[in-house]
Amino acid sequence: MTEQREKAILVGVNLQNEDDFDFQYSMEELGELAAACDVEVVGQVTQKLDRVNNSHYIGKGKIEEVAALKEMQDADTVIFDDELSPSQIRNLEADLDCKVIDRTILILDIFARRAKTREAQMQVEMARLQYMLPRLVGLRASLGRQGGGGGEGLTNRGAGETKLELDRRRIEAKIAFLRKELSVHVAQREVQRRQRKKNEVPVVSLVGYTNAGKSTIMNGMIELFNESAHKQVFEKNMLFATLETSIRKIEQPDRKSYLLTDTVGFVKKLPHHLVKAFRSTLEEAANADLLIHVVDFSNPHYRQMIQTTNETLKEMDIEGVPTLIVYNKADQTGEEYPRVENDKIFISAKKKEGLKELNTEIRKHIFKDYVTCTMLIPFEEGHLVSYFNSNANVTSASYEEEGTLLKMECRLADYEKYKQYVIAK
Repeated sequence: MTEQREKAILVGVNLQNEDDFDFQYSMEELGELAAACDVEVVGQVTQKLDRVNNSHYIGKGKIEEVAALKEMQDADTVIFDDELSPSQIRNLEADLDCKVIDRTILILDIFARRAKTREAQMQVEMARLQYMLPRLVGLRASLGRQGGGGGEGLTNRGAGETKLELDRRRIEAKIAFLRKELSVHVAQREVQRRQRKKNEVPVVSLVGYTNAGKSTIMNGMIELFNESAHKQVFEKNMLFATLETSIRKIEQPDRKSYLLTDTVGFVKKLPHHLVKAFRSTLEEAANADLLIHVVDFSNPHYRQMIQTTNETLKEMDIEGVPTLIVYNKADQTGEEYPRVENDKIFISAKKKEGLKELNTEIRKHIFKDYVTCTMLIPFEEGHLVSYFNSNANVTSASYEEEGTLLKMECRLADYEKYKQYVIAK
């Protein structure tokens, strides 16, 4: 016997200063988020207001409308499009007599389902606990009223208040534990970053809205330039398919290479707790030499998605990094592709069309510091010949009386380091 899906009513407030198109996009996305949690949307109620109602988020008349729709559709949950305050949730649950959740907890639930690695699971758990902490209110029958007795130092406190304090202390202790555990992962990540910087391998980070095609682009690039199929990352047509940061080395035919990182996708009204929790992971983008901002060009709201991504990057202090904008899924738009316009590239990652052009543009940005030169390496420094064969594009090698003559294109840093062997540039 199949388990019955949860049924939900969506509720949103269209503030007077918000564009109708933006509001419609936000409500559509709320429905997609609900579907990602396997919740069936059976109705929707919206209201235009100058500002949200402090006690209930929506007006009294709309609460009655939601209650009637809930009864008619036999819904068991009401989902609001903004983050609700603890008192709003309490008041709404009392009036609607059902579970009330907001956009934030919906996104947190999706992240909890999708998190695979220990680090991602800890990040999501910490965000969830930080969200819960101010919402530890005395919920109706679950907590006792003010009463006497019971326990050292609690003579004048009721069971409800005691439970509340115990819960709060327990959550604060768990947050402190998770923060300590995550700091170990952050330290390890920092060591890896320093090592990559020392090796001078350029880092290119894929950023953008969730489900824009970042993982599809990464897999396409791996397929084009790497032989190992096991290096492919998980991809699926769904919101937040991947939460973990994947890093893959993209080897170039001329011995150059760069690291391509795939970060967690963004979404409108991404909970502040999640942005903070994933900050260490997303710092891969902050330390990148180049950002690839992936846009779902087939989505009618793609401009809003670009704006949301830019705002989230700004919130994380990721500014001033050179950026290429990749308009993906161009095959669904009737637009000409693949094509390049300044720092904009139109591609179809699914059809693997435009990835070579993307790679060419990436190379233009990150391989500027390369020098063509001729070096004469003494025979006693033979290890340097091996080094350049592995880390430079050696076009010819011949043996002279004084040593090995290499004609090559190498990194400027290597050129400066071994300048004493340069005989021509």
